[in-house]
Amino acid sequence: MANERALLVINSGSSSLKFGLYRLGGAEPERLARGRIEALHATPRFAARGADGASLGEAELPQGSDPYDAALTHVLTWLKDRFPRVELAGAGHRIVHGGRDYADPVRLGPEDLARLEGLSPLAPLHQPQNLSPIRALAALRPELPQIGCFDTAFHRTNPRIAQLFGLPRAFAEEGILRYGFHGLSYAFVSARLSELDPALASGRVIVAHLGSGASLCALSGGRSVASTMGFTALDGLPMGTRSGTLDPGVLLYLLQARGYDAARLEHLLYAESGLRGLSGLSGDMEVLLASGDPGAEEAIAYFCYRAVREAGSLAAALGGVDGVVFTAGIGENAPRIRARIAEGLAWLGAELDPAANEAQADVISTPASKIRLRIIPTNEELVIARAAAGLVGEEQGANSE
Repeated sequence: MANERALLVINSGSSSLKFGLYRLGGAEPERLARGRIEALHATPRFAARGADGASLGEAELPQGSDPYDAALTHVLTWLKDRFPRVELAGAGHRIVHGGRDYADPVRLGPEDLARLEGLSPLAPLHQPQNLSPIRALAALRPELPQIGCFDTAFHRTNPRIAQLFGLPRAFAEEGILRYGFHGLSYAFVSARLSELDPALASGRVIVAHLGSGASLCALSGGRSVASTMGFTALDGLPMGTRSGTLDPGVLLYLLQARGYDAARLEHLLYAESGLRGLSGLSGDMEVLLASGDPGAEEAIAYFCYRAVREAGSLAAALGGVDGVVFTAGIGENAPRIRARIAEGLAWLGAELDPAANEAQADVISTPASKIRLRIIPTNEELVIARAAAGLVGEEQGANSE
């Protein structure tokens, strides 16, 4: 019996590696399994589930000298044992920053990796971790095509005026621009919205990707026209441990009066701020919602205030709003946060249906609401699988001609 062709989809972070296996050959890639390896730099723990959500295995792994190499070696061995008839046709990767040069998914080569490595200072929590498994997989399976998909690419449709900073023109020519992030999530939500609600998708929509990383995106006819994130993934909303929008004068003060250097500033802004810093407790919204501590309540209030304020900015960029879509971990699973944000958007005509909101319904606005409020679970993994399938298919077609 002939082998089945499949794609490996990888989304790696600073301490974990998530993967998915997608069968090729149908109308679109079909997920066979997904899993993750956590605590890469301590005692790695592997867990995987099938397409139906049933457990396919868990294990504690030995620590290797190169955690990404060890993790991928285990994943490849496990896939071969669990799916012996599956042959990998390629691997797709999430890469947070593509800069000006990468607006579409690409097959990655050594020159691409070198250029993308140069963007690491713009996404220090993500970019190096995104690139490490690409190098590790290239060493383990050098013949395997690897496809990069970029979180910044979806926002390349922003008008130039939305990409600029108020700095001398030479900086913009060097690439110091607003790029925006969470693009793979927004791409999925935009496409899914066009299936669920074509009339709304053709209009003016604000998508709220609310998770440990958080941002808002303004869609006009399904295309990004503005985003709350900018040059790096620090801008805009407060996040789990990231500050969000900050007066640059604060940074000058810390440098000049408090003796901070660049490394100390980076750690402060990326690891000590946001919900964690404001609450003094945790960067996890679920923990804060359950706490009742005054610091936790203030952090929640600030998060919602900034979301409403940034939504107002995007409403101005769009010239009005027809709908708001909530997605990602907090957006999909935290009714109290959705309710507070919807209440803050009452001036736009938002009217929440409390019962629908608590029930996690697809539409959570009342029939009388002037703007439609929806929940759409995101699926960045599927966006990567679709893009990689297209490029692998094109390559196979070219080789067979």
